[in-house]
Amino acid sequence: MLKIDNLQANVADKPILKGLSLAINPGEIHAIMGPNGAGKSTLGYTLGGRPGYEVTGGSVEFAGQNLLDLEPHERAAAGLFLGFQYPVEIPGVSFVQFLREAANAQRKGRGEEPYSGGEFLKLAKEKAGLLKMDMDMLKRAVNVGFSGGEKKRAEMVQMGILDPKLAILDETDSGLDIDALRVVGEGINSIMRAPDKAVLLITHYQRLLDYVKPDFVHVLAGGRIVKSGGPELAHQLEDEGYEAVVA
Repeated sequence: MLKIDNLQANVADKPILKGLSLAINPGEIHAIMGPNGAGKSTLGYTLGGRPGYEVTGGSVEFAGQNLLDLEPHERAAAGLFLGFQYPVEIPGVSFVQFLREAANAQRKGRGEEPYSGGEFLKLAKEKAGLLKMDMDMLKRAVNVGFSGGEKKRAEMVQMGILDPKLAILDETDSGLDIDALRVVGEGINSIMRAPDKAVLLITHYQRLLDYVKPDFVHVLAGGRIVKSGGPELAHQLEDEGYEAVVA
């Protein structure tokens, strides 16, 4: 589904990714862990097409397409979802309207018919239920007045509605208490654990991986993946730290 070969990327003319390679197959969940400044968020933003993240070398193939040739909205319509560490607030725009416009924009990009109002509300209610969110929350302005946990749960509702092929989740566990972490983890599993989907989890800590069990764990350091293994690698990192494992 995703094949990254020797990816190199700069931010403000500073090299951050320095030859990163990774392959993700349908049905797999991969976790990327690493110290601050390793390039984890840069990887997510580069794959999502965020402006200011300049690819200087390598290739990325997503579902048979050259991902780097696509604009950000085209990447989204092709089935790529990027979850942010800090979801933004959009005053004056209700979450329900935001989600419906996003879903229908993607459907239009794929040549599909837009959701009717009734179809969309039924879908939104179903996905909100998976994340234990009241529909009244989604009638409020996007993320305005939401706690950190509510923002992350609302973002997972968005992921459920957009139904991506590949979800790249950048430190989704950031700012979550134990209860919110469990709900978000269960939401990721119910939405994305399927034979035709895949997940790339970017995280500092092992705790999210207690709920979303990865098939593979990779250590990113110095702009490259320096070590890969199974779920046990995350526990080793938690116990010993990055320096001991990467050395």
